[in-house]
Amino acid sequence: MNGAEILLRTLVTNGVDTCFANPGTSEMHFVAALDRVPGMRPVLALQENVATGAADGYGRMTGRPACTLLHLGPGLANGLANLHNARRASSPVINVVGDHAAAHLQYDAPLTSDIKGFARPVSDWVHSSSSARNIAADTAMAVKVALEHPGRIATLILPADTAWTDAEGVGGRIDVPVAQPVPGETVDRIAKLLGQGRKIAIIMRGNALQERGLDAAGKIAAHTGARLMCDTFTPRLQRGAGRVPVERLPYFSEKAVEFLTGTDVIILVGTTPPVSFFAYPDKASWLTPAGCQLAVLAQPQEDGIAALEALVEACGATEATPARAERKMPQYELTGPLSPGVIMSVVARHLPQNAIIADESASSGFPYYEATATAEAHDYLNLTGGAIGSMMAVSIGAAVACPDRKVVTLQGDGSAMYILPALWTQARENLDIVTVIYANRAYRILNNELKRVGAENHGSNAASLMSLENPSIDWVQVAGGLGVGVTRAETPAEFEEAFAHAMRERGPHVIEAILYCG
Repeated sequence: MNGAEILLRTLVTNGVDTCFANPGTSEMHFVAALDRVPGMRPVLALQENVATGAADGYGRMTGRPACTLLHLGPGLANGLANLHNARRASSPVINVVGDHAAAHLQYDAPLTSDIKGFARPVSDWVHSSSSARNIAADTAMAVKVALEHPGRIATLILPADTAWTDAEGVGGRIDVPVAQPVPGETVDRIAKLLGQGRKIAIIMRGNALQERGLDAAGKIAAHTGARLMCDTFTPRLQRGAGRVPVERLPYFSEKAVEFLTGTDVIILVGTTPPVSFFAYPDKASWLTPAGCQLAVLAQPQEDGIAALEALVEACGATEATPARAERKMPQYELTGPLSPGVIMSVVARHLPQNAIIADESASSGFPYYEATATAEAHDYLNLTGGAIGSMMAVSIGAAVACPDRKVVTLQGDGSAMYILPALWTQARENLDIVTVIYANRAYRILNNELKRVGAENHGSNAASLMSLENPSIDWVQVAGGLGVGVTRAETPAEFEEAFAHAMRERGPHVIEAILYCG
């Protein structure tokens, strides 16, 4: 075996069975080894940010890493934005990045670069294999790092000569790291806070927002009157009918301040204190109310679910009955213009049970988030790191991880152009993803930000940088040209018909929703 084959066999031995790839010359031995090593599914992405975003979505839905295969420093650099998002999501990801052979580096060929320098800001571990003999151990370490709770990014650099050199041995199966337990005295301290009759908010993130954690939190809330909340941008939230509802922190800082006003204690589970997404003149960046006590039940690296369950016992809430969302059919008019509110209401009405929503609807979707709170039970994935051009790729990973579940991507038209090659991969893999394009033909969120930062006296030059017209993007032609089925909807009735039909069918489909934004 050569080094590339040893790397692949070590990955497969440890349950890493999916590779989102955009390879080049330095990775050809890895590519060839795919035909000699059973058990690894290769998925081609036409741009590296699709590969890294897909690995993010896969990690969110499985809790296990996929690997990416990237070509040298520039290929890694093309995927950095979605690795940033993946790191903010605490997704387990293993990057395999090819490099020049060691003897070739002295010639400073055009693609020579500081790969480690590119990788460090978006990786928790970066390592370059120095010999084919070390690849098995290096690969096993990459898997171990990626699996550390709540999920980390490991970048393994594979010089071409270590990939083609013969070697022996395959890395064995590692012991999967477990989350650190929360000390009992911490649980007891938080239980005492809950018994003091003060207004308490519990803000959660990570796997605490999946059913087991939500059920425990729901018992605590029912017993103590605490409010249950989540961050504005959570990696994964299980919500909908039958699930314990949580309130989402508002995006705008002044709304978040109002939302938290009167709170005496904020208990953090797997997250950090809330802060504003950006700084604004005369608006707060630190969102915790003055005089409010911050208390940590579980750090991100600790077992938040077990901590919540222990807190149920400690505060005497074992017999409490959590509140659960009821299935409700939203009401809307099929006459008049197509609006973001109508779109979200239609999605809420027709979303099938156990679907996955990947949301990058930005300004069009923020105000209507609650519309899907009483839809059928589903998983909700969000843009965690703020780098747009994410969720059309995240949806690929989610669909590969969960092939029996419908994936719905809610996507702004401006950010969709960042990640357009994702549609080609969706078509090639025949993934069951329906993408709704909010075609307002503007960077409308930037129009809002222009006002909020106090940038006054702007004129036509500034306006031109917010507009997606002249020419307008024709999503029927764009999506159709990439092999995806596509429908244009200009009225509420047309959108409902298109979306309801797409929910009944399988395979990739785009609905271009022409929005009235007057």
